[in-house]
Amino acid sequence: MTLKDDIEQKIDKKSSNKVKKEIHITLENQEKAKKNVEEFLKDFIKNLPEGTNYKVESDESGLNVALFNDKLGFLIGYRGETLDSLQYLVSLIVNKDHNKPYKRVVLDTENYRQKREETLKRVAEKAAYKVKMSKRPYKLEPMNPYERRIIHSALQDDKDVTTYSEGEEPYRRIVIDIKK
Repeated sequence: MTLKDDIEQKIDKKSSNKVKKEIHITLENQEKAKKNVEEFLKDFIKNLPEGTNYKVESDESGLNVALFNDKLGFLIGYRGETLDSLQYLVSLIVNKDHNKPYKRVVLDTENYRQKREETLKRVAEKAAYKVKMSKRPYKLEPMNPYERRIIHSALQDDKDVTTYSEGEEPYRRIVIDIKK
């Protein structure tokens, strides 16, 4: 079932034509964004190792782009910085028309995003344990907003510690502290 079919099933038959038209326009924008990304990727993968493939999926939250090849580790870079930069470029291509709503883009290769999320959750748990034992705040390394959000989410239900961010980009970091 496509996104369009799913949305059309959710629309009540009593819905106004205006709502149906807005949803149709949104779906057209999503498909156009997907087409723009695919055109960019066709040119881009020519410069990558032979056998590199891609997959672009669209959903209501935006576009998910995956690059496939065992030799793409260099695209990740130091803690994902190169991958984040490439994701930003793809996002600029998708969102170049400012008259249309912003579309979120997630670019991944070698399942890096999931592995990084698991690593950050482990870091959060270890740091929380240190804070509980020492009763002193613990500052993590500077992170991008996406990674900070993962840390905050991982510890939000912990009854003993709290998290907050301090500093200015690109040196903004999370501090884990005992709840008062």
